[in-house]
Amino acid sequence: MAANTNDFWDALTDLAKEKNISMDVLIETIENSLLIACKNNYGKADNASVEIDKTTGEYHVYLSKTVVDEVFDPVEEISVAEAQDISGKHQVGDIVRIEVKSKDFGRIAATAAKNTITQKIREEERKVLYEEYYELQHKVVTGVVTRFSGNNIHVNLGKLEGFLSESEQVKGEYYKPQDRIKVYIVEVKTSNKGPRIVVSRTHPELVKKLFEEEVSEVRDGIVEIKSISREAGSRTKIAVWSNDEDVDPVGACVGQNGARVNAIVNELRGEKIDIIEWDENPAYLIENALSPAKVVAVAADADEKDAKVIVPDYQLSLAIGKEGQNARLAARLTGYKIDIKSESQAREDEDFSDFFESYDEDADDDDSYYDEDGNYIGDDYEESEEYDDAESDDVEAEVEESAEEE
Repeated sequence: MAANTNDFWDALTDLAKEKNISMDVLIETIENSLLIACKNNYGKADNASVEIDKTTGEYHVYLSKTVVDEVFDPVEEISVAEAQDISGKHQVGDIVRIEVKSKDFGRIAATAAKNTITQKIREEERKVLYEEYYELQHKVVTGVVTRFSGNNIHVNLGKLEGFLSESEQVKGEYYKPQDRIKVYIVEVKTSNKGPRIVVSRTHPELVKKLFEEEVSEVRDGIVEIKSISREAGSRTKIAVWSNDEDVDPVGACVGQNGARVNAIVNELRGEKIDIIEWDENPAYLIENALSPAKVVAVAADADEKDAKVIVPDYQLSLAIGKEGQNARLAARLTGYKIDIKSESQAREDEDFSDFFESYDEDADDDDSYYDEDGNYIGDDYEESEEYDDAESDDVEAEVEESAEEE
């Protein structure tokens, strides 16, 4: 049966473009809906077939009937007389294709066919959106705050909304409708209502992706971010490495007059960022990670993943940080359990006796060096004024990284 071909095909084409759905999928859906209409109208559709011309949009529905002397099932059988009216060559046992007029389908059958098409279009639309946003998983996107549900926030990401739960929000950050914010897409998953997008402002990867956007050397792979630890809203430490000896990894990330890192700090609404240089030697790495504190010595055990660190007495509180934050972030960054002690306390501790024997012997010969096992042997430093928030000499920080914290 020739449908209103031009109108039908034009509408189908427009629908495919609007919903970004394959024409083949729509055609297959229409074929299936017509077969369902046949089944609802005749009670069966085993002998039904649909043909659609993909060029013109013309479609036909057929029932294949067997020629018999006596008809018991008019849906699957046709009499010899009727068959020969079609063609005088037909004999008993032949298969005759009879075209069915879709307008003959009952209202219930037509409604079922329409519902089938509508449901399939919705499913395909959800599938297309899922695939589109799944490609953005683990990336940073800019969205607009649209509404609030309790303490949770919905962020418009274009065609879909992202869900920013209270646990993924930075404490102290407040938003209002129409605020533009950058979020990290943690997960894109399917649901009965379509794709569900979980976004975050606290994830450490948000900081990493922001550096990729802001620093061309990171984006191009010249500078690598080897490790990152973050306490969202307060402070982040990142360890960077350069694959080009002519490129300073820390300088590249900081930018001229701090322009690059300041842009990221502004996006994170004032969160402090420490950028340190990565080193394969764990002792050097731990020393760098405890920046801005100055370190006298590091003894790192690569097998046990723990390290003993000695700092000048006046640097102890700086190394530990407020509420242990600096040491805690350094432990997460390096993957080492870190025991920090002041120099005077370490000299009283028998665990450090072997170290100080080597340290006292070698300190006068070399300003600063590490042995081949990664132990930091000596670092001459100049005394500077004590920090106002220095803690007592017996303060000790022992911070262990855990998978949950990371």
